[in-house]
Amino acid sequence: MTDLVTIADDGHVRTITLNRPDKMNALNRELAWRIVGAVDEAARDDNVWVVALTGSGRAFCAGLDLTGGEAFTPKSPMDSQLDDIGWVGNFFLALRKRCDKPVVAGVNGVAVGAGLGLAMASDVRIVAESARLMAGYTRIGGSPDAGLTITLPQVMGYERAMRFMMENRTVTGAEALDWGMAGEAVPDEALPGRLAEYCQSLCAWSPITLRLLKRGIGKAYESTDMEQQLRYEVANIRTAFASEDAKEARQAFLEKRQPVFRGR
Repeated sequence: MTDLVTIADDGHVRTITLNRPDKMNALNRELAWRIVGAVDEAARDDNVWVVALTGSGRAFCAGLDLTGGEAFTPKSPMDSQLDDIGWVGNFFLALRKRCDKPVVAGVNGVAVGAGLGLAMASDVRIVAESARLMAGYTRIGGSPDAGLTITLPQVMGYERAMRFMMENRTVTGAEALDWGMAGEAVPDEALPGRLAEYCQSLCAWSPITLRLLKRGIGKAYESTDMEQQLRYEVANIRTAFASEDAKEARQAFLEKRQPVFRGR
């Protein structure tokens, strides 16, 4: 049986690829939980500094596989009984909260429903110009999940997010920049190379710096207490400056050379 998720490491970049191309990477339970597990594993691996997420074939992820499939869960029977979030909520929690490393989505094709939620839960999105992004819930009588009620208003604003979902809009990769859904759109054939290049470029920085940066921005969205957030920032910068990487960065600055970071 083909692995539903493939993992490839290149230096400090780990690429996680959804690998169900015959189904346009539509999500059955096993594929969904494999994605969550792969991100959680990358979060625990000190040698991984940046995570890339993409799809095989012509789709990023076509959303929920409505044909069903076999029941699957990595959880114990009791954990499953108590789980009120499931894989669909864990997309957001795994990518944004449990993984404090940059997650870069290479949206190579259609991203619909929970597949769009997976892309939007990433920190950075590079999209192929012909990709199509759609929520799709009104079409099937559903309601947004996979964190889309959080991520879409963050990037679009309230009314635009409402219109995008209520009107069942489709946004192409070329239009995604105007909608705030991606930071970069590239020709389809250039996406794999650009995704790899961008992820490698992030490895020029200390992973400690990047992880604290992501923690700080994530915490700001959770907190309405400005003083609490400012104290959190101060605590983080103290942690950052105490690292060996920070000392190397300052020494390299004084010596007018490129720093060599080791993640310590």
